[in-house]
Amino acid sequence: MSDGASGARHVAAQDQDDAGRAHLSAADPVIAAVIARVGDDALGHRATRPSDHWGVLVRAIIAQQVSVASADAIFGRLQEFFGGIPTPEQMFAADPDVMRSAAGLSRAKTAYLRSLAEHAATLEDLADLSDEEVRARLTAIKGIGPWTADIFLIFHLRRPDVVALGDVGLQRAVANLYGPEATLAEVAERWRPHRTLGCLYLWRSLDATPA
Repeated sequence: MSDGASGARHVAAQDQDDAGRAHLSAADPVIAAVIARVGDDALGHRATRPSDHWGVLVRAIIAQQVSVASADAIFGRLQEFFGGIPTPEQMFAADPDVMRSAAGLSRAKTAYLRSLAEHAATLEDLADLSDEEVRARLTAIKGIGPWTADIFLIFHLRRPDVVALGDVGLQRAVANLYGPEATLAEVAERWRPHRTLGCLYLWRSLDATPA
């Protein structure tokens, strides 16, 4: 991609975020206060992540039900073991028990990564699919559930109107900001068609983002 094309995409994304902030601020005074406090940086600081579908999903499986720090450590050990992010072929060729021990993976996550490798060919066209088609494609893979699919849509494909309903951080942020009776689904309805940006600001309200 040329510098000009990359710059045009950045401007378009910035324009979309500006429109989203304006919509959220007008529709929801609670999230408007978060935006005023946080500013334009909805993502906050995030460590470098893989840029391709395969690498993102390898790390997403590793990150399930562990802290960001633990996920980073395990992902680092996996790369040390393979000399980089393993290819699907390398994942299959490795002894599962040796890989598990070297990286500090659970048996379940080792199995999930091998299942992902089996489905590697189905990942190539994900960017061309609708949100629901992406969810269906990903959740057909053992070990990838709705939360991982939604996080993939939000942070990797940058889809604009996604809510990770199963995310405990978002649920905690809603309880903190809107009260214990509020639900994420109900709160997010007023944010359409910018629910992704609303979720990013909920995470920022906790001074954390998901793995």
